[in-house]
Amino acid sequence: MVYLDNAATTPVHPGVLKAMLPYLDKQYGNPSGIYEFAEKSKAAIDEVRKIIARSINAEPEEIYFTSGGTESDNWALIGMAETLKDRGRHIITTSIEHHAVINTCEYLKQRGYNITYLDVNSDGIINLNQLQEAIRKDTILISIMFANNEVGSIQPVKKIGEIAHKNNICFHTDAVQAYLHTGIDVRKMNIDMMSASAHKFRGAKGCGFLYIRNGIKPAVFMHGGKQESGIRAGTENVHGIVGMGEAVKIALENMRGNMIYVRNMRNYLLYRIEHEIPYVVLNGSRHMRLPGNLNVSFLGIEGQSLLVMLDMDGICTSSGSACTAGLGGGSHVLKALGADGDRLKGALRMTLDAQNTMEEMDYVVCRLKENVAALRDNI
Repeated sequence: MVYLDNAATTPVHPGVLKAMLPYLDKQYGNPSGIYEFAEKSKAAIDEVRKIIARSINAEPEEIYFTSGGTESDNWALIGMAETLKDRGRHIITTSIEHHAVINTCEYLKQRGYNITYLDVNSDGIINLNQLQEAIRKDTILISIMFANNEVGSIQPVKKIGEIAHKNNICFHTDAVQAYLHTGIDVRKMNIDMMSASAHKFRGAKGCGFLYIRNGIKPAVFMHGGKQESGIRAGTENVHGIVGMGEAVKIALENMRGNMIYVRNMRNYLLYRIEHEIPYVVLNGSRHMRLPGNLNVSFLGIEGQSLLVMLDMDGICTSSGSACTAGLGGGSHVLKALGADGDRLKGALRMTLDAQNTMEEMDYVVCRLKENVAALRDNI
């Protein structure tokens, strides 16, 4: 199998699995207990808080564990909307956000909030002047993703944060695709809240975190016990959190080298596709994108048919976000970039990681050439 759907999920690293197992077997204490056995679990998750905080230049008490990116996004948006509802009810986001943000904004819209969806250019990047013009006196939150999950476009996060802070507005970014795949410094980048999910960087599914800058106070999202400083109830997913911490350590040790390796491999794959397969369009920015993201449209074919043929060849790819697979209607992200017709129908997303090889890229190109030609011959 050649796995090129790492934006959907990544395999758990063997070192992560090894770190998790004791907390499913021998060290199973509830962190809320007051006896020594439970204290070991609490100490373990507190250590992970420090590891994650160091990775983004934050403080340990600013890291809150969640079930993943969707919960973190929901908490950031709904929590701040609830906290600041007396100050204003206007939120700014973009037309290419993950549905964890878009659908949460629609939920808030039904409850009396006003949502502005910023357009993006053909590369998938917002216009900072349009962001400035969209700000109103009642704007309480700007939520713009760090990097897009479908086309990999990286937003000018630091400048977005500067604009937000200049206008005394909280800035949240969904960094689920970006965290540990590109450098993030929440202080230098003016980020107030940030979402991340462990299974995007070789941790386990069902675990993530929300960074909340000290002084930012979203409303309680999960009611119950006093876990997570009393603002996110529920017994902690200890083994998942420990695994996430180990995944962060492993990723940081090899981050720069992996970024260069994956980017070179991605560029090699793109070069061969563009030079050996006619009528191909790159979706998203050629340069301002995540190292492992490649989204291309093969004109004149049905992308879903290509996905099936590649699957038969043992190659795992996608046409967009795993969270919206099967919904039909075409990608809202590609539509926002101006794609329609053949470009929309023939889109294929390939997302690489450090476990992929150049030999796999050669095999993928070989199968793409034959499958695309066969599909076009059948038109």
